[in-house]
Amino acid sequence: MNKTNIKRVIRSGFLNFSRSGIISAASVLVVTVTLSVITFLILLNATLRFTLDQIEEKVDITVYYTLSAQESEILALNDVISSLPEVDSVEYVSRETALEEFRQRHKDDYLTLQALDELGENPLSASLNIRAKETSQYEGIANFLKSDDVLASDGSQIIDKVNYFQNKLVIDRLSNIISSARNIGVLITILLSVVSVMITFTTISLTIYFSKEEIGVMRLVGAENMYIRGPFITEGAIYGVISSVITMILFIPITIWLGRTMTYFLGINMWDYYRGHFVGIFILILIIGVALGTAASLFAIRKYLKK
Repeated sequence: MNKTNIKRVIRSGFLNFSRSGIISAASVLVVTVTLSVITFLILLNATLRFTLDQIEEKVDITVYYTLSAQESEILALNDVISSLPEVDSVEYVSRETALEEFRQRHKDDYLTLQALDELGENPLSASLNIRAKETSQYEGIANFLKSDDVLASDGSQIIDKVNYFQNKLVIDRLSNIISSARNIGVLITILLSVVSVMITFTTISLTIYFSKEEIGVMRLVGAENMYIRGPFITEGAIYGVISSVITMILFIPITIWLGRTMTYFLGINMWDYYRGHFVGIFILILIIGVALGTAASLFAIRKYLKK
């Protein structure tokens, strides 16, 4: 198809769009609804991912050392744990720091502080907060902490307690939530895409139905299938472009409202996220919208080209 024919096809596509009137408006509405749902899923996924990241940041393993553990042995073990490939970060809390933080937390509790002073010594042990790169790696770290590799040079035990086993249920549930959320998100996206193509296909078929006589005439005069198909593909792409623009505009006031009123509950300022990712979301929605419109047009026109 030469350049002149391409221009004619595009011009015919715009002519079909403007001539269809209510049907074109209905098609744009259907595609807009579809893209709006997809945009909502994008924002929902961002909120879910942010929430899960916040929860993951609060999950860790705390290792409590024995009171008799030597500082040199503790620091040596800290270096070994830090070098593990599963470990993302470690935070060492010395006995002195633990005591200072305890006093700060109970600064208004006179009886507790008085009892602490009467002891005459520091009853708190040093500890190590370990954060893994993935929640699924905590069990491997906990198993390492039970091995002989963490014993002191004289073979004595310097770890008093590891709180992983108390938190294991929470960690397992978190891992399951993350995995399930991702799987559900993929499934919803696939199902929505299938439904969107079917709905858009049905709507665009109406436009092609009203043009079936014109298609028949074009076939009788020997027009190529691509020349017949081209205007409807262009029309479908127009639906996608217009619907993408409308969708992005609709979500501006929605995300502004969510940013003002729901940030505390969602944990993320939706307007800041939408504004910061506007170009990326628009490109994605535009691609999906044009793909839906053109794919539905291709499917709808096929049966008329086979007759």
